[in-house]
Amino acid sequence: MQAIKETYFNFPNQTGFYRGKVRDVYFFGDLMAMVATDRISAFDVILPKAIPDKGRVLNQIAAYNLNATKDIVPNWVISTPDQNVTIGFKCETFAVEMVVRGYLAGHAAREYKAGKRLLCGVALPEGLKENDKLPHPIITPTTKASVGHDEDISREDILKRGIVSEADYKVLEDYTLKLFQRGTELAAQSGLILVDTKYEFGKHNNTIYLIDEVHTPDSSRYFYAEGYEGRQKTGEAQKQLSKEFVRQWLIENGFQGKDGQHVPEMTPEIVSSISTRYQELYQQMRGETLSSIDYTQIDQRIERSIRDSINSVNLEAKKN
Repeated sequence: MQAIKETYFNFPNQTGFYRGKVRDVYFFGDLMAMVATDRISAFDVILPKAIPDKGRVLNQIAAYNLNATKDIVPNWVISTPDQNVTIGFKCETFAVEMVVRGYLAGHAAREYKAGKRLLCGVALPEGLKENDKLPHPIITPTTKASVGHDEDISREDILKRGIVSEADYKVLEDYTLKLFQRGTELAAQSGLILVDTKYEFGKHNNTIYLIDEVHTPDSSRYFYAEGYEGRQKTGEAQKQLSKEFVRQWLIENGFQGKDGQHVPEMTPEIVSSISTRYQELYQQMRGETLSSIDYTQIDQRIERSIRDSINSVNLEAKKN
């Protein structure tokens, strides 16, 4: 199975390059081209094997959701010229990720099980079971670490430490809750429940933009709506489409990104099963099967799409 693990392009008018956990980003002054690779990370660690089709699934789902939410908040995207590429504005990123939760799941459930009733300064009620719906969506921000692990942080600490101004933070909170509501509605149309997700924001020309990917399985957790209530009543695990199953597989094999732990072997069967889950989410959300692509010329195709798109944007800017 072929996958895009890394790219090594060098464009004539390129002004910078950044390799993130799962994306390769090429900068062109005020513009950037983001390549969604097939790398996968969990517990803030890049896993050794790339997952076929993962990058293009995320990029296409993100493009769909960014387009479906641009009436709420402007976003960084100019165009999506390739299944693995997005062209957009380079923004000055806020140093927090706005995590919003509608259900007690994942990290929140693990903290709750450990006896904590305060998460990022937000009080949680007694008597909740894992995967229960919360009384209302809550915002549980994290710091955005350039290296190492992101950490939970409260609204109070964000403002006290001056990480985000109070005026900007109020806007981020408002956008976050409105985006989560829209994401919940979009998920319901696909027979899914949006459990929790994260949003990242930045500024371009002093305007706040929604950046990065939105409502993808890497940034969000989804349950299947059908059978949710029944599974909660009987205490069964929820059927979900998200990256949580990768985290659970790692936990079961003794890995949570802590010092001294080693990533378990990613056999071809494991890689294939993860790839299948990403394809499944695409089909569930978009109502169509993921098309097949020819990987033999993939690097040339991606390079050409970036070069042509950046040239096109620059030409358009000169006209105006």
